[in-house]
This record gives sequence, C-alpha cells and structure tokens, in this order.
Amino acid sequence: MNLNNKVALVTGGGTGIGRAISLALTERGAIVGVNYSRSKDEAEATVQEITSQGGRAVAIQANVANEAEVRNIADQLAAQFGSIDLLVNNAGITKHIPLNDLEGANEAVWDELYAVNVKGMFFCARAVAPWMKKNKTGAIVNLGSIAGLTGSGSSLPYAVSKAAVHGLTKSLARALAPDITVNCIVPGAVATRWWDGKEDQMRKLAPNLLLQRIAAPEDIARMVCAALEQEAMTGQIITVDSGQTL
Repeated sequence: MNLNNKVALVTGGGTGIGRAISLALTERGAIVGVNYSRSKDEAEATVQEITSQGGRAVAIQANVANEAEVRNIADQLAAQFGSIDLLVNNAGITKHIPLNDLEGANEAVWDELYAVNVKGMFFCARAVAPWMKKNKTGAIVNLGSIAGLTGSGSSLPYAVSKAAVHGLTKSLARALAPDITVNCIVPGAVATRWWDGKEDQMRKLAPNLLLQRIAAPEDIARMVCAALEQEAMTGQIITVDSGQTL
C-alpha cells in the first residue's frame, strides 16, 4: 500500500516509538492522528513538528482501555479527514516486578496491563475496521515485545500480555481478511524513556547483542511502515531486536 495521503491512527503517538512512527508516516505522506492518554504536551509537540514540516496531523486524547473513548476518537479522525486507512497499536504500559514475585503480580496489575496492552488494541482495531472495510483496504500493525516470546521482561503480567498481543494479531488477521492486513512488530531493547535511570544496564547489554547496538525508535518505525505497505503479508510476528533473542 502506498501510504501517501492515507489517514493513520497511532496510539501513544507522541512519545518514544510512537513519536518516531508518527514522524515516519508523515515522511511517507500519511495524515496522522497522534493519540495520547496523559502525554498531551508531547503529543502536541509531535503534531507541531509534523505541521512545521508541511505534514498534516492532529493530537487526539483517549485512554485506549476505554471502549467509548476509542470509538469517539475513531469517529473524530474519520470525520475530520474522511476515513481511516491505517492503525498502529503502539500504546502500552508495564509494571516493574521481579518475575519470581508472584504476590506482586496482583489482580490489579493484571487487570491494568491487560486493559491497555491487549483489550485496548482490540478496541482500536474494532473501531477502525468499519472504515477500512468500507474502502476494502486497510492495514493494522500491533507492537509486541520479545518479552512475549521469551517469557522474560519487566514483569510476568507484561510478558504474558505481549504474548497475548501476538495471538491477537493472528486472530485479527483471520477476522479482518481479506480487506485488512494485520501484522505485529516485536521490538527488543529500544532506547526510549523506559530506560530512564537504567542507562548503565542498557550500555552493558549492547555489546552482548549480535549487532552490538540497542535499536533506536526510528529502527522500529521504519519496520512498522514497511509492514503497513505490504499487501501480501498478514498475521506475521516480526522481530526487530539486534539479534537479542538469538
């Protein structure tokens, strides 16, 4: 799919990987809805950067875990720009809990992480699907994590939620075919604010990776755009981790 003049919704689009995706889509001529939950200033700064470069974007607030808010922003975006062609399910949260701290992985943590990381992605896909089906074309990319492949990560509920995202990708690919492609990009370590306070740990990790570098948000953004462009690929889980899982 040629992304020029396509309307894209990027959840969590104002910071980190989401910001890089919003900018990369703009470089390809897409119109971007930069979703945010709490990071209003960052989302508006991303929109300002896009518009200053001649692109088209709008910041739109919604908690993706809230079904009504998700449907509302989809309606807003479609009303303003005429349709929705692309969705990047990037919004995600975590809790830092040692894997062996089973008591720390309490019900509230499970509910919060699943509400955003899994149900939120489903709500967004369901909200935009009618517009894509109407046009008989569309593309969705979910952001997974190598935690969902290895079972290790910031917490046990986080790792399991990302494994669920990988499964959701395959199920949505079946449910939305043949008009809409659904794929999943699976980052390893990426140099974002999630590493704030753990920079030494990140620097120690880099030499142990096959490519000896931590991925930048822009690396993930380019792969997301490539997946959105592919018209003969769906239901795929694509790892971008500098060889970390090897």
